[in-house]
Amino acid sequence: MRDLSGIVKAYDIRGVVGEQLDEGVVRDFGAAFARLVDGPAVVIGHDMRESSPGLAAAFAEGVNAQGVDVVSIGLASTDMLYFASGKLDLPGAMFTASHNPAKYNGIKLCRAGAAPVGQDTGLAQIRQDAEQGVPDARDMAKGTVSRRDMLSEYADYLRELVDLRGSRPLKVVVDAGNGMGGHTVPEVFQGLPIEVVPMYFELDGSFPNHEANPLDPKNIVDLQERVRQENADAGVAFDGDADRCFVVDERGEPVSPSAITALVAVRELAKDPGGTVIHNLITSHAVPEIVREHGGNPVRTRVGHSFIKEEMARTGAIFGGEHSAHYYFRDFWRADTGMLAALHVLAALGEQDGPLSSLTSAYERYAASGEINSTVDDQQGRLAAIKAEFGGREGVELDELDGLTVNLPDGSWFNLRASNTEPLLRLNIEAADAASVAALRDEVLAIVRG
Repeated sequence: MRDLSGIVKAYDIRGVVGEQLDEGVVRDFGAAFARLVDGPAVVIGHDMRESSPGLAAAFAEGVNAQGVDVVSIGLASTDMLYFASGKLDLPGAMFTASHNPAKYNGIKLCRAGAAPVGQDTGLAQIRQDAEQGVPDARDMAKGTVSRRDMLSEYADYLRELVDLRGSRPLKVVVDAGNGMGGHTVPEVFQGLPIEVVPMYFELDGSFPNHEANPLDPKNIVDLQERVRQENADAGVAFDGDADRCFVVDERGEPVSPSAITALVAVRELAKDPGGTVIHNLITSHAVPEIVREHGGNPVRTRVGHSFIKEEMARTGAIFGGEHSAHYYFRDFWRADTGMLAALHVLAALGEQDGPLSSLTSAYERYAASGEINSTVDDQQGRLAAIKAEFGGREGVELDELDGLTVNLPDGSWFNLRASNTEPLLRLNIEAADAASVAALRDEVLAIVRG
């Protein structure tokens, strides 16, 4: 029996093509998924990686062998696959490894209506079935494959949710990172009063220009420079599968995902007064403050899209945001879409005359460290050492919703949590100013790194 524990992650399947992930394994994943969802059809999309079309076809074979049909939407961003799942009310599979290097690929799975599939909601069962091998269903006819282009429907739907027709003209630099934004942006922005300056729109899964991960500062340097060169109103960068977006202002300065979360939350609350907004525990404390100030109900969750989507379903939330630049919308089947978040930012900018920096400054209240990773052998031991060091101090509050969050009496806080997939501890700090962040960072890392 094969061991697939190395590639079945908390929220998706991901591994090195040819070593951990091949068409035989993927065919069994397809068969196992068809068994799990037990419906008439599965919708499948794939990104621009060289291995993606072959893997998607192998997955379709496994689905068909269980007597289940396949609707193939071909090249797609991950949020376009979620759109297809919601619109067609079918479970879906997206072939992508997001921002991972070219040698990787993976599968993001959802039930009908873009409902998440994680370890506790089906991935563990899929892994178990695929490890044993899934025999073809002999009591029913083999399923069929049909093709459907949903790009224009996806673009139309997003433009219905955010109306930019009344915006002042804007000039926006968009860095697609050779990922799927190069496929979706031209269609979504068509006809809008926005001049798009394209960067790296050529679909190329070898990522020749930079890694398609805009959260890493080195990957937005080109975008920042181009925004300043072009005297543009804003810059937007997408990750490889274009489900996340990162924004820079007219000066080329990054706008934190927490500020974007707060900005979009305020816009959604204007449409749905009193609504619930989800934020994970690493977003800025400014987010729940601003949500309350605008009459909303902030709800805090663990990190990870499965937790956010489950909490959105439980609470009926209108919107959710994460520090990692994932943004979730009730009106988009509670799924994450970077494109919709980008449209909200540009709509807010186009509705007023000031620059993006002054618009977003209202949502940036504190200084933050960003995520600092430390490689450690004993994650739990280091967490225990931090808990022992800070837990006895007067006025300190500890919270273990996800890792360890330490709230200090001066309003500063930090979260330290173990990675799901690597021997890392991830540290995030927020305080009143940069000097306070630096002092707290040095104190915590001295313990963590010993």
